[in-house]
Amino acid sequence: MDSYKLTLVHLYPRSMNTYGDLGNVIALKQRCIWRGISLKLIEIEVGDKFDFSKADIVFAGGGQDSNQLRIAHDLQLRKNNISKAVVNNTIFLTICGTYQLFGHYFLTSENTKITGISVFDCITKASDIRKIGNVIVEHNINGLTPKTLVGFENHSGNTIINEYKNRDSRFTNWKNVTVPLGKVIKGFGNNGNDGWEGARYKNCFGTYLHGSLLPKNPNFADYLICLALERKYGNNIKLEKLDDSLENQAHQYILNQNNI
Repeated sequence: MDSYKLTLVHLYPRSMNTYGDLGNVIALKQRCIWRGISLKLIEIEVGDKFDFSKADIVFAGGGQDSNQLRIAHDLQLRKNNISKAVVNNTIFLTICGTYQLFGHYFLTSENTKITGISVFDCITKASDIRKIGNVIVEHNINGLTPKTLVGFENHSGNTIINEYKNRDSRFTNWKNVTVPLGKVIKGFGNNGNDGWEGARYKNCFGTYLHGSLLPKNPNFADYLICLALERKYGNNIKLEKLDDSLENQAHQYILNQNNI
């Protein structure tokens, strides 16, 4: 796969890097290196100029409320550029605090509304309940096995996807509307009430799964890489299989600890 080249953008690497989220960037980079895929890593912080049409994959992690406030204005300045990239099917993975700001708004415990960029049709409100612990999700990505994603959550925000607030989802319309990433088997997920975790709109994903997510879920990491390659080079991309025995042991350990 030496002829393939990808650009990975790490958005807010210093402002939003909580609970090991940097591991997701490391996993994507290393899995490309092992396959001979040339990957260029670009770090974008508050105030840095960047055209997201030049990105193949964009990653943004979680952070404290104070850091969310720090990046919120910067995100607004990038809103049109990011939205255009999302519509053009650029791959985005957003975790926790950045996931919240990709929605319409985040209402803090002090009743301060932090305006998001409305990529996802969701809102987030702070609550008095801290949601901490391992999470197991039954994802809805067709053809991707295993059917579980595992991670670690630590958030007080309650995220509600508007379209799926009060009804079941068949997850078939993610190209046109925001749908959940999957159903919670263990943990709280988006809000601890409706049973959903994460969100997807086109190739933009949001989730509360820290941990890091991708090292424990190599199937999902490869799915994102494959999406990026297919978008850039056409369909029928076949990734070389890697020895994921250690990664799968870490994944299975979480399932075993929860009798799943």
